[in-house]
Amino acid sequence: MFTGIIEEIGHVKSLHRGAKSFTLEVEADVVMQGTQVGDSIATNGVCLTVTSLTGHGFTADVMPETVQRTALGELKAGSPVNLERALSLQTRLGGHIVSGHIDGTGRISDRRQDDTALWLTVECDSRLLRYVIEKGSITIQGVSLTVARVDERSFAVSLIPHTQSATTLHAARIGDLVNLENDIIAKYVEKLLGKAPSEEGLLEKLRQL
Repeated sequence: MFTGIIEEIGHVKSLHRGAKSFTLEVEADVVMQGTQVGDSIATNGVCLTVTSLTGHGFTADVMPETVQRTALGELKAGSPVNLERALSLQTRLGGHIVSGHIDGTGRISDRRQDDTALWLTVECDSRLLRYVIEKGSITIQGVSLTVARVDERSFAVSLIPHTQSATTLHAARIGDLVNLENDIIAKYVEKLLGKAPSEEGLLEKLRQL
């Protein structure tokens, strides 16, 4: 589990591609402190298992399912990546509960500066958007963010200066593919109430609780 609070921006050193999967080597510093083979590191929001330690980073295997569901396949040597180690019992939950299991991807459809704030608008599939609510939580590229606005096809977030400088999102461009993880609580609530209920059915089930 993670919190969505990025510890460090690392850089891809190399990718060794197979037929459908690849091995990723990442250069990092902060997240290597105390890290051992088998530990988890969220890389652009994707929970990856450390398979080896290098002199200045780690390697991880990216399986076909991960390639298909995430934007990791767009990485290349030199790409910056958001990194976070798995939380411990001593960690402050400064963001929200993040599993590192990406639900899907979206695309940056707009970006604008509003004084010191950077606004990003992300278009995504309706199956992801159904779990996005105004003032709720969303993870973009591993970064825990608060949803500022939602419409029928997209949602928007507003990044404070610290988030801009501490993550890769400051460099997000229109058209970029980004990893999205919905709030896990919303998904569990839907599962408990029944799969994808209609609005009327959901209200009726809530009345029965």
